[in-house]
Amino acid sequence: MTKQEKEKHITRTRNRLMTGFLISSTILMFIVGFQLKMHIEGVPDGGWSTEYMGFEPYADTIERNDDFWEGSPEITPDLLDPNPYSRPQTELKQINGIVIHYTANPGATAKQNRDYFNNLQNGRGTKASSHFIIGLDGEIIQCVPLREVAYASNDRNYDTISIEVCHEDETGKFNRASYDSLVRLTGWLCKAFRIPPDNMLRHYDVTGKLCPKYYVEHSQAWDQLKADIKFQYEVLSQI
Repeated sequence: MTKQEKEKHITRTRNRLMTGFLISSTILMFIVGFQLKMHIEGVPDGGWSTEYMGFEPYADTIERNDDFWEGSPEITPDLLDPNPYSRPQTELKQINGIVIHYTANPGATAKQNRDYFNNLQNGRGTKASSHFIIGLDGEIIQCVPLREVAYASNDRNYDTISIEVCHEDETGKFNRASYDSLVRLTGWLCKAFRIPPDNMLRHYDVTGKLCPKYYVEHSQAWDQLKADIKFQYEVLSQI
């Protein structure tokens, strides 16, 4: 190989390396920018799950983002049918808070309340739903994907997650199993979606509605619930 040929070979090699570096840098900048965007909007770093559209972990998400799912309670996905009355499939673009509700249906199970929401599609005209329902035995049912709006909290539907809690009697007080599941679920959601625990609301705080009844009529019980959730959040944040 002549000296001139060697110089050409070196030049071509240098150009290929430079091109490769520029392409790699561009890809890296895109990835970093995309992850920052998801962080700002409150979307998990691993992206939304495709299997349950926003909640249930699947292999790819877990591999990329184990810490997101750490401390999550047991959830049973039982998504509502897409329909205009309880699951309009409107995108929930950001999550700024969590709104707590009571079902106002003493003694009814989480499944019964879930089915009520689902049956609203049959022409009743009422619009209502919730992302989660917690039952009398502490079971947690997911009704609406976390990247979709639920019809629960009026003008806060578009930036909050909603949780309905079953209760045994007219007082609206949550029993121990339901209370404990609410604390675990809400604490984990705050951690997973980077929601400050102080951004937890009652439906009452949004509209003045007597919901969740017991925790509106007993402000000390509401303060205790918030303190318990904040403690759960802090424990999970140390994991």
